This record gives sequence, C-alpha cells and structure tokens, in this order.
Amino acid sequence: MGFAAATQLSRGDESCLGGPELSGAAEAADYITERCLTDAPHGRVGLEIEAHCFDPNDPHRRPSWAEIGDVLRSLPALPGGSVVTVEPGGAVELSGPPLTGALAAIDAMAADQAVLRAAFADAGLGLVQLGADPLRPTERVNPGERYAAMEQFFAASHTGSAGAAMMTATASVQLNLDAGTRSGWADRVRLAHALGPTMVAISANSPLLAGEPSGWRSTRQRVWSRLDSARCGPVLGLDGTDPATDWARYALKAPVMLVHTPEAIPVSRYVPFAAWADGRVRLGGRRAGVKDLDYHLTTLFPPVRPRGWLEIRYLDCVDDTLWPALVFTLATLLDDAVAADSAADAVAPVATAWDVAARIGLADPRLHAAAERCVGLAADRAPECLRDGMDRLAGMVERGRCPADDVTEEVARVGTTAMVTRLARRQL
Repeated sequence: MGFAAATQLSRGDESCLGGPELSGAAEAADYITERCLTDAPHGRVGLEIEAHCFDPNDPHRRPSWAEIGDVLRSLPALPGGSVVTVEPGGAVELSGPPLTGALAAIDAMAADQAVLRAAFADAGLGLVQLGADPLRPTERVNPGERYAAMEQFFAASHTGSAGAAMMTATASVQLNLDAGTRSGWADRVRLAHALGPTMVAISANSPLLAGEPSGWRSTRQRVWSRLDSARCGPVLGLDGTDPATDWARYALKAPVMLVHTPEAIPVSRYVPFAAWADGRVRLGGRRAGVKDLDYHLTTLFPPVRPRGWLEIRYLDCVDDTLWPALVFTLATLLDDAVAADSAADAVAPVATAWDVAARIGLADPRLHAAAERCVGLAADRAPECLRDGMDRLAGMVERGRCPADDVTEEVARVGTTAMVTRLARRQL
C-alpha cells in the first residue's frame, strides 16, 4: 500500500482471510524485506495527531461512541485532506496526507484541526492534547471487533492494564517520512531510533494517568514499555546495517495477536509468526497466508515502524504552541543531511536511554545536552512562521524543562479536574 493511502488508513475492522498460503517463514521473510522500505528520494512528511475527547461540563465522563460519531458525521470536508479515525478510548485522530516538506504538512494539519475542533465545540465537547489521559480510568468505547480482541489478547498475555492504557488513554504526534534511497537506509533508520530517547525527553507531556501522578514525565512511553518488547520494543539488530532484514526477523519472532476466521480471534498462547508460517502451529484451522502476514504487521508497534516509509511513533501529544516545532525539529534532523550528521553525534551517548528519558526527561544531563544540540540545529533552519514555537521549545529545553513540568505545576495549583476542564474549554 502506498504512503498516501496507508497514512490515511482507517482503523476499522478489515477483512483478513488468509489469502494465498505461505510456504514457510523464509517466504514470509522475503515478502517483508521486499516491501518494508521504498527506495526513493525522501522529502515528504505525513502527520498523525491524536487528542483525547472530553466533556468540559463533566470531565470525568467519557463521551460515548454515538456522541463522537454524531460529531464526525457533521464534519465538512477537511481542507488539508486528513482522514479522521477514533481510537478505542474515544481519542480522535487526524491522519494527514503526505506532503512535500514539514511546513506543508504542518499547515494542512493545523487547518484540519481548526475544523475538527469547531465541530466538537458545537457539540459541547473539547479535544485535549496530552500524552496520556490524566483523569479518567481506562475504558473502551470503540466497539470495533479488532479492539475487543486486542483486550482479550492483552489480558491473556498478562499485560491487561498496560494494554488497556495503551489503547484507551495514550495520545501521540506521529511523523511519517519517506525511507529515502536504499544506500542511506541503514544510517537513516539507525538515526530515527537513536533520536528517540532525546525526542521522548523533549516532548514528554504525560505525568499523570487515570487521576494519579505516575512518577514519569512520559507515562505514555512508560505504558508502551510495559508491553511485550517483541511487539513494542525497538527493531534494530546488533549493528543496524540491514534494516529490512532486522524488520523481517523482528516480525517473524513477534507473537501472533489476532487471527481472522473471519471474526478477529485473540491468540491466547505465545505463537511466533514464524511457527505459524512454517506450519508448526495451525491457527484458525489453517497455515498462515499472505493476508495473515499483512495483518500481523499492523499489530506490531515499535517506536520506528517501516511501512514502505518510516513511521515514527515516540512523541507525546502536545499543544498547538509546540507540536509544529517538534515536527519541524524531528523532520529536519532526519531530512537535512548536515543536521542529520550533527544530530547523530549529539544523541549517540543516549541512543538507548528510553526509560531514563521517559522517567526524568531533561533532568538527565546527557539527555539535556543532546536536546539542546538537536533543537539548536533545527532552530537555526526554522522559517519565520515557526519562530514563536521554536523559541518556546528552545527556551524550555535550555531550562531543562518539558511540557510535563508545566502540567505537573498546574495540577499542583488547581487540581487535575480543573486543568482538564480548562484545556477542554479552550476551544469552546
């Protein structure tokens, strides 16, 4: 599937009856390596931004599937071309088309956000951009078959609470970037991973979950880290020189989550996809087919996922004064060759410090130094239209602060309910 189509892929249930049978894990590996990255110049940027849906008159209440559906049915055409989907807990996501350069993607997303917010405001609802729901207990409102089966899978794999939080209480800003030319894949994928901890520390915006302080700056990242590392951990192999093979190896070792028969059935035991493909295990009464493999790949959630392009999934959702600057920073560090070389040197000492970044953010001196260098590289290249956001981001980083620090201070002053109410009412 092309970058444009899949960037806008709806997350509804999809028909997935096996298709042509795979001869074994070797064929599955070849299928993955041939398709996971596209050899072409880079430069396009696609954005996906989630926001929690709240009722500002009763912020402890989770708006229903029917309420959200009524709003979406009233939406006019979105000027930037985004597609709207609804996450299991009722968070609303805009998935924009790939456009040339970060600025075009930012402008299109901002235009679509304005229309979306106005529609929700007309219904008396607000969209809150935080990395995790700070107030409400986890609860699924999306009735999709896929999500019901995922709940059962996480419960069977003893990660039920983390799985529920991941599905219903987290929100992110996601970048989709072209993979670039084949000769540069290894460096590009390696840098996308290495930037992760630094960017997690910069964007951390989720110090609370379900009404309680978590002790982490990015509780969203903490939640993802508590899930099976075979499904949600970084993809890179020992040296990162062959990202396509690394991804194939990762995908074949990852356990199968769901099987379509045609309804989605959770797999309650640990079955690596390779075992199904080789016929050592039969699921749904059959060996694995090509469509089963395609679907399996959609159930893997590493921080950098190859889908023909690079899907970068590690930024907390932040407000409108910051997300354009974050997007520009990360796209610049990966797409500008000179900035990329400097960024690779800057983040090398903290390239695997995922938990430290999520827990204490820029209070870690090494992450602070890497963040200052990376934001400085982007700020030097930022256009005037992003100057206010870049100045705010640079100022926060210079002081060793992340958005979570502002959230924590406001909650200490007025309480979580008042903070959420303010954020939800901001657009009314």
